Amino acid sequence: MRNKLSHFAIHIDDIDRAKNFYDKVFDWGFNSYGTTDFLQIKEDKSEDAEVMGALQSRNYSSVPDKIIGFECTISVEDVDDIIERVKKGGGQILLPKTAVPTVGWLAKVLDTEGNLLCAMQYDKEAR
Repeated sequence: MRNKLSHFAIHIDDIDRAKNFYDKVFDWGFNSYGTTDFLQIKEDKSEDAEVMGALQSRNYSSVPDKIIGFECTISVEDVDDIIERVKKGGGQILLPKTAVPTVGWLAKVLDTEGNLLCAMQYDKEAR
């Protein structure tokens, strides 16, 4: 299915505090990914649980203000096409097409209302 919600990020100040909270509330599992201030969120603690989102430091935010809420990612077939559509539609590109190694190609944009969203073209070969 194209153009569906495929990932979310919860921006946090303290990774351990946030992990403990979401573990206790939802019994989510977590995987390390890259830096020490980023964790993948899994739907549960099983080894083969699906990755749903991420706890990530606010240091990764593309906007100057503190984000309160979840940053959502839409799975797209062609991130370059989406970037052009955002420009034509009056949105703003915050993070141009960027490789997330072994995951895909990411772009972060603001919609016409100032909402942050991400477009991800999944590609395990991205580097």
